[in-house]
Amino acid sequence: MNFNAFITCAVTGAGDTTARSNLVPITPEQIADSAIGAAKAGAAIVHCHVRDPETGKGSRNVGYYEEVVRRIRAADVDVLVNLTAGMGGDVILDPNMKHNQISDASDLIGPMERLEHIEHLAKDPVLKPEICTMDCGNMTFGDGNDAYLSTPGFLRMGMERVRELGVKPELEVFDTGHLWFVNQMVKEGLVDDPTFIQLCTGIPYGVPDDPLTVAAMVHNLPAGSVFSSFALGRMQMPWVSQALLFGGNIRVGLEDNLYLEKGVLATNAQLVERAAKIAELQGVKIMSAADVRDQLGIAKAA
Repeated sequence: MNFNAFITCAVTGAGDTTARSNLVPITPEQIADSAIGAAKAGAAIVHCHVRDPETGKGSRNVGYYEEVVRRIRAADVDVLVNLTAGMGGDVILDPNMKHNQISDASDLIGPMERLEHIEHLAKDPVLKPEICTMDCGNMTFGDGNDAYLSTPGFLRMGMERVRELGVKPELEVFDTGHLWFVNQMVKEGLVDDPTFIQLCTGIPYGVPDDPLTVAAMVHNLPAGSVFSSFALGRMQMPWVSQALLFGGNIRVGLEDNLYLEKGVLATNAQLVERAAKIAELQGVKIMSAADVRDQLGIAKAA
């Protein structure tokens, strides 16, 4: 059981959720405001994607990231900024394709291109993100023809560059093989202590939101690592307790779940407040951003 835990809020994601809830933030201003609200509600870390303000679809636009971070830094909150570095691995296969060609709807770029916004922001000590996510393996999503590519070679290159930039990687683990490779990267010296891991459950067809399966993964975490875990949809709040029982930390937010309860759409701040209440009722102290910096060995942004 973890009696001193922190909350990460996954603010918006890149999925097709904006049509299902008008509370999912889309513009840089909305994303920043929602992140600030989550921080005020008790989140020590805000995990941010950006979206195209016109279409609402996920974007890799460096300018949008800069505006989001600038607005968060200008606010009267202390929170660690965690930016995705996973955009650019989406492959959509056409079942009628010939000659190994992929669909034009794919968004597949190399490992360094996936870090362009991190590179840009790291040049400014005020805007430099403390954390970025690294998706630790390939995966198929759902029942269609969508796949995500993050090969061992790509990951090694990305991890080396992130270290050079002085940004802490949060290692996103969606399947047991991903954790296997995390341990391999630790052996190769690509990960600085403490290893920071997110166990992502409930995404078809990765790790199910099943306690026995995840318990086996927790048993195989690198020694001394810090980890969080989340589940999707209606399992988001029950998984708050499960993550704590495993000795981990909490992640909630509109990237993973749109509802506060059945039929009631949520804001990020409401989800953080609910998660904090669940934790506090179990005797858990919610850690501040300063506490998390100390635990993860991260310096505060200038």
